[in-house]
Amino acid sequence: MARSAVALIPARAGSQRVPGKNVAPLAGHPLLAYSVAAARASGLFGAIVVSTDSEEIAAVARRYGAEIPGLRPAGMAGATSPDIEWVRHALAGADWDVFSILRPTSPFRTAATIRRAWEAFTAVADADSLRAVRPVREHPGKMWRITGELMEPFLPQTPGEVPTHSRQTAALEQLYVQDSSLEIAWTRIVADGEIAGRRVVPFFCEGVEGLSIDYPDDLARAEALAAADPALLPRVEVLA
Repeated sequence: MARSAVALIPARAGSQRVPGKNVAPLAGHPLLAYSVAAARASGLFGAIVVSTDSEEIAAVARRYGAEIPGLRPAGMAGATSPDIEWVRHALAGADWDVFSILRPTSPFRTAATIRRAWEAFTAVADADSLRAVRPVREHPGKMWRITGELMEPFLPQTPGEVPTHSRQTAALEQLYVQDSSLEIAWTRIVADGEIAGRRVVPFFCEGVEGLSIDYPDDLARAEALAAADPALLPRVEVLA
């Protein structure tokens, strides 16, 4: 570990689409256990911190070996609360060089995934951060904004050119959407009110590494994958 680094695992209690998803059971363990296990096995972090507003979730996190410096205030745990708030709260009073956000909803992200991302991040000397992305499946050039009885293209169109919504997708610029599996950043950018900065390195997950559990059917898919191949998941240990 060339720099002091901390793994931050956000696990608020109020998920709306999948209630209780951060501790939902998968292959015998709560989801957040897999992020804790992957962070520990990576060998990159001086601490693994779970940020939660729930004492029940905190108890689960401690059982798997994570630290809980203090519960997240309710004002930082709403459905629209920005990440910068809880990141600042989790880093308060510490002196880490780097933080990595490892969300519990990506249980198939392994120690090898994290190490590969770390290598990509540190290979760019002036990078602010790294974020996992994947090619978009629904291109914004095909999207519309509805106002009243009519709609207009979401993206600005250039007069005299074929509108993006009338082109073949293959003719449109290749774009990428972030996924929630992994982020790494220098803590210095938090002082500027950001968690990504301006110089962001892309990271591409492989296979199911980036699978995110955001809807009930995602959890069912994860269960099927884990049942078919348990080795896809990080090996979990109960420590307390």
